[in-house]
Amino acid sequence: MTTDGFTTCLWFDTEAEEAAHHYVSIFKNSSIDRIARYPEGAPRPAGTVMTVEFTANGQRFMALNGGPDFTFNEAVSFIVQCDDQEEIDYYWTRLTENGGEPGPCGWLKDKYGVSWQVSASRLDDMVGDPDPAKAQRAMAAMLTMGKLDLAALEKAYAGE
Repeated sequence: MTTDGFTTCLWFDTEAEEAAHHYVSIFKNSSIDRIARYPEGAPRPAGTVMTVEFTANGQRFMALNGGPDFTFNEAVSFIVQCDDQEEIDYYWTRLTENGGEPGPCGWLKDKYGVSWQVSASRLDDMVGDPDPAKAQRAMAAMLTMGKLDLAALEKAYAGE
């Protein structure tokens, strides 16, 4: 991995390698880059996975098997900007499968408890429109949704 930019570290109990492979299977431009194992004398059993460096959607991550001391919460989330409903449906389905939890307004938790926002690229333009009536209609529609429905958002934004 290069040293340019940031690498996000995700703390898992024991699921680092499984999670890294899961994320790499979902996103394009992804790869497992390096796996490091705990040595003798470490706080976890020797030979078990310590860290997995991986790239998901061009972003660098490190998954750490650090134990059960810390868990994920909604204070940090990853935003997936989608260009169309097909992308929204794909990421929503893949990230909630096998134990993930759908949430409101395009938010969800995956099976590891990591929070994601599966959003529409166009949504920021709609809710930030200088016309307050258009922005309010788009915001009101979004607040009623779990998974985003881009066609319904566009209709609300247009006042239909």
